[in-house]
Amino acid sequence: MSNEPGNNPSESKRSLLEKRYSSKIIEEPELGPYLLYTGNKDIPFLHMYRFKEAFSFPLVWELLNKVKADETDYVIDPLCGSGTTLFTSFLRGIPSVGVDALPLACFISETLPKFLFLKRGELESIWKKLLPKIEKSDPAPTALDVPIMKVAFQKNILVKLRKMKAAIDELEEFYRDIFLFLFFSLLEECSQTEKVKSYPRVIKGKKGINPIDAMKRRIKTVKKDITRVKTFDARKENIPDVFLANTLDLSALKKNPTILITSPPYADRIDYTRVYALELCFHFVKNVEEFKKLKYNLLRSYMPSELSEGEEPPHPVIKEVVTTLKEKLKKSKLPDMLTGYFLDMKKIINQWYTILGIPARAAVVSDNLWYEGVIIPVDLILSDMAEEAGFTVEKVIVANYRKKRKEAPLRESIVIWRK
Repeated sequence: MSNEPGNNPSESKRSLLEKRYSSKIIEEPELGPYLLYTGNKDIPFLHMYRFKEAFSFPLVWELLNKVKADETDYVIDPLCGSGTTLFTSFLRGIPSVGVDALPLACFISETLPKFLFLKRGELESIWKKLLPKIEKSDPAPTALDVPIMKVAFQKNILVKLRKMKAAIDELEEFYRDIFLFLFFSLLEECSQTEKVKSYPRVIKGKKGINPIDAMKRRIKTVKKDITRVKTFDARKENIPDVFLANTLDLSALKKNPTILITSPPYADRIDYTRVYALELCFHFVKNVEEFKKLKYNLLRSYMPSELSEGEEPPHPVIKEVVTTLKEKLKKSKLPDMLTGYFLDMKKIINQWYTILGIPARAAVVSDNLWYEGVIIPVDLILSDMAEEAGFTVEKVIVANYRKKRKEAPLRESIVIWRK
């Protein structure tokens, strides 16, 4: 008995957790390349928006196969990001619904399927009519008081972008959304910034390109993509529903989903409002105060994250990790961020279990973490929380090993749960 998990008081909580789920862990390295958004580089329309945090179309396609999805299912991505899950489900004729707290994510997810209903030459015709209106337009309102907006663009480029945005806003909804999608996709290219360690930063010597030229190139790309999907039978009744909401509030759902496919933001200290600040400032917020408020609806995966009084680590491994990090990092906010993140994830997983139908299957992409020599097995912690909520953990698929360190390689996993 002394060798069984749980009977050695000196054994770490992480080690015990690894032993408990060891029989469920399998390796499928062929899925590794699909974890990255670069897997969308050859997928019509999906490749146009550089949403780096997204997973790929081929991954969702494989996951739909693994959970045996068909047209009778109802798929949910409760943290839908750039809408890859919804777009892939739509192409397979499976109804779906997405939820996200970031308005840009909801917009992208909702707009992507609309490209499939464009006719040949249609976008070029609209652009030809739009061009003369751009110079005549007054610059669109923009959140210019957000710090990055004060330095991101040359003055003449910023004026052209604001005029283009104003002209686009006057289009009827269908075309407006498509042109806004393309507009958001060209902002970084037209700016003096590049995303360095995820955040837009001014690059010395970089000059933004002319927005008109950038838009012309995107319209040509759309034209090619329309030709590539000309045989697809898009049905408007299957267009995904998308809701702007915290994943803890899924009250807007019309029915209980039977499949959940998602990838929660990783606890990697990244603030997504800063990552997509340019897009947010051109359309989704009016000023710096609105910009600051956005982050409080997101998961506490960024620094600094605040804890409410009495909030404690929700899992033994997280308690162990937090204790170790507090000893190593006397004044760091990292322990609070990890505590807040996993508290949020526990509530979210409980919510998922509540709203899913019976039977239901879930596939959740996760990335294990390493801080100050401490490994955090996110895939197993989330699975343990899922079991506590009522799910059955079927398997933990290791798709890749990342950043190999002397302690151990870090898993990038897809956990499969069943209700």
